[in-house]
Amino acid sequence: MKKAILCLACTLAGVFVLQAQELHCNVSVNSSRIQGTNKSVFNTLQRDLYEFINTTAWTSNVFASDERIECSIFITITEQIGTSDFKGTLQVQSSRPVYGSAYTSSIFNFMDNDVAFQYLEYDKLEFNENQYSSLVSLVAFYTYIIIGLDYDTFSLRGGTEWFKKAEQIVMLAQNATESGWKPYDGSRNNRYWMIENILNTKYNLERGAYYKYHRLGLDRMSDQMTEGREEVLNAILDIQRVYRERPDNYLFFLKIFFDAKADEIVNIFSEATQQERNRVYQVLLEIDKTNENKYKKLKESANPF
Repeated sequence: MKKAILCLACTLAGVFVLQAQELHCNVSVNSSRIQGTNKSVFNTLQRDLYEFINTTAWTSNVFASDERIECSIFITITEQIGTSDFKGTLQVQSSRPVYGSAYTSSIFNFMDNDVAFQYLEYDKLEFNENQYSSLVSLVAFYTYIIIGLDYDTFSLRGGTEWFKKAEQIVMLAQNATESGWKPYDGSRNNRYWMIENILNTKYNLERGAYYKYHRLGLDRMSDQMTEGREEVLNAILDIQRVYRERPDNYLFFLKIFFDAKADEIVNIFSEATQQERNRVYQVLLEIDKTNENKYKKLKESANPF
């Protein structure tokens, strides 16, 4: 894969600035729930976020234009307080290409239902990794999660550096008035616990499963279908070991994995032998009951799609 290019010196970054950036991110801001206000601010917000995310150099590595990480951020504004305070939801998605095919694999698909930030129209969005700013920090946090997960799929726990940057944002936000940053904010499915789980060494097997699943599994399936599918199963079995060790009663990191992968796993094993499909079904039924109805397709005859 061309990801080997990532190790090139960052001195090349200044030649083609737009080609050097890491993300190709679609941004959408939905303000349909807000009535009787100036809608131009939301159009400006969408444009500013798009430019901020896609033109900021988030790492010192150089990405060719066809290597940029494909992702999307959807913000739904549910409440406006005054002129510059907003509440809403944020959904973030990312994917990466599979070697030797036109297929792209979902890596991250998460809905944050507890978003609050300040934004003044035409204020410049700039990221300072040593300073908390409600909107910029929120977007930067998820940007580093996207980058970290992408790197984890190409090398064993290769995203640690970027996850640590996301962790630093969380630490800077501990005195913030906005929720979702602290261990006691709302549910355990918040930003604090997301990065805590990802960097918790008790989850190292799951971190490694991202590499095994994608680089050793999916990327081999174009010419070594059986071997690639076996590595995907091995990755799922590693996650089963994490589940059985119960390092955390909430197992948030497992949810992150399967929210992105449930449909794909069913597709991967749809043409496997009945014995193999039964085996993966029993494992998935144990560790991810939320998607049980999807996994039932694996019990049907071969190629249920």
